Amino acid sequence: MSALRACLLNCSLKSGKERSSTDRLLDEVAAELRGHGVATTDAIRVVDHDVRPGVTSDEGDGDDWPAIRQAIVTSDIVVLGTPIWMGQPSSVAKRVLERLDAFLSETDDGGRMPSYGRVALVAVVGNEDGAHHVSAELFQALNDVGFTIPANGMTYWVGEAMQTTDYVELPSTPEKTASATSMAVRNGVHLARLLAAHEYPGG
Repeated sequence: MSALRACLLNCSLKSGKERSSTDRLLDEVAAELRGHGVATTDAIRVVDHDVRPGVTSDEGDGDDWPAIRQAIVTSDIVVLGTPIWMGQPSSVAKRVLERLDAFLSETDDGGRMPSYGRVALVAVVGNEDGAHHVSAELFQALNDVGFTIPANGMTYWVGEAMQTTDYVELPSTPEKTASATSMAVRNGVHLARLLAAHEYPGG
């Protein structure tokens, strides 16, 4: 069986010039993926690309989404990382979901979207509670556009309300977050291997 590939999307509001908490958590997810023999590249910092508003796969001259889409559809596992802002996924994450909506009209002869057979994982960071709400929004949207969600397919960290410490500033990774990352990746890789061997049936 050929090696699996993973694409990581960093939906931080910060540019790549500044390391973010989402960076750190995605780095930890990537390390776990590589430990399972999954090939990864650097996470795509979406805010550093000109991803136009819209719901098609190409919104015209200068749109950077087609290259990001290509990275997604050539991967077996897609990891969507987002911070929590005002109890919601970042606006960048929502832009990604809007562009993935194009998959609904890009089915093959069997009615399968380009995302069929691809596993989605979610990584969430924030300084107040809301990780479960954010993951619920992302999971539903990702499932709507054809991705498969594994059991316990999320890792997250949230700090206490009103505190000023970010995940990227912690001296070490909390055991609970490390455990969640390990489980999400383990289950995601297992599912991706099953789907690679047995694709979804067409209609």
